[in-house]
Amino acid sequence: MTFSHVKIENLWHRYKKSARDVWSLKGVDLDLHHGELVGLLGPSGCGKTTLLRLIAGFEQPYKGTISINGNIVASPTHILPAERRAVGMVFQDYALFPHLDAWSNVCFGLRKGQDISRPRWLMELLGLEGLMNRYPHELSGGQRQRLALARALAPGSSLVLLDEPFSNLDVEVRLRLRSELSKVLQTCGASGLLVTHDPQEALAICDRVAVLKSGQLHQCSAPCDLVHQPATPFVGRFVLQRNVLPVDVSHDQLNTPLGPIPSSQNNIHVTELMIDEMSIQITHDPEGEGLVQGREFLGSYWLLRVELGSYTLRIRQPLDNPLKVGDRCLVNFKEGQNGILFPGSVPCLLA
Repeated sequence: MTFSHVKIENLWHRYKKSARDVWSLKGVDLDLHHGELVGLLGPSGCGKTTLLRLIAGFEQPYKGTISINGNIVASPTHILPAERRAVGMVFQDYALFPHLDAWSNVCFGLRKGQDISRPRWLMELLGLEGLMNRYPHELSGGQRQRLALARALAPGSSLVLLDEPFSNLDVEVRLRLRSELSKVLQTCGASGLLVTHDPQEALAICDRVAVLKSGQLHQCSAPCDLVHQPATPFVGRFVLQRNVLPVDVSHDQLNTPLGPIPSSQNNIHVTELMIDEMSIQITHDPEGEGLVQGREFLGSYWLLRVELGSYTLRIRQPLDNPLKVGDRCLVNFKEGQNGILFPGSVPCLLA
């Protein structure tokens, strides 16, 4: 029988000082396969770090179970101590011991008499072999991040939990280190759960991405599936930065703030339409209902933020587009573009 590396079933959690109806996690089901890197993505306060703490053994669930390699390690009536779970953790601030040098930090979690060949190999793998005698304050941010990862893996951990490990790094170092993470885990034969609030980061390096909002899991899919088949409007808004508009069904016609779209008998119960930033066309018009509120230069195009009544739309425009902040415009669907209707995640033709 093959077990998931980590299996989370119907997990509920709330903190002791919270109100009875304030849940940090609500009925979460999630699997992590051996050798897989899964991203936990969502806004601040959605339960990402709480989920890591439950897996690590720092919190106990109110309801549900957590299993590692087929063995239940946490339930409302049972909790296996953190030190017996073979789980390593990399914190956002790295949590290195300032009074210990790099080598002592890496070896801190080893049992007495345990072979030191693995931590030595990890130091070499992560490019730290020449820094063993340095203290954390003598290392760069990227070096401290590598050291924290080496310490998490040194005892032989096959599961590593990473809580926004790249958030304190500059752009160049962050991009380089995150691209190396999967290779390091693969070389060590380890699985990983990566907490991040950066959709691009999660989609770029993770095998699957789990999207959380207010303690609930909206979707867990491969990046490609997440992009092409978002399960809910929230996934489209938060992960993909797409536009979500209300749909009013009247006489079998689907009406939106941008105009009607073709309908069929299969989508007369939909309530929302999701469209990307390239599916909308705008034309400068002093009498237009749209108002350009913001404009960002993104290298090969402008990204405009356009107010249309009570809605704000993200619209991509070519660099030669003359519209600027404060201009009024007409806003319409582009002909031949597609959108997605919810509920049901149903593809549709816009015009």
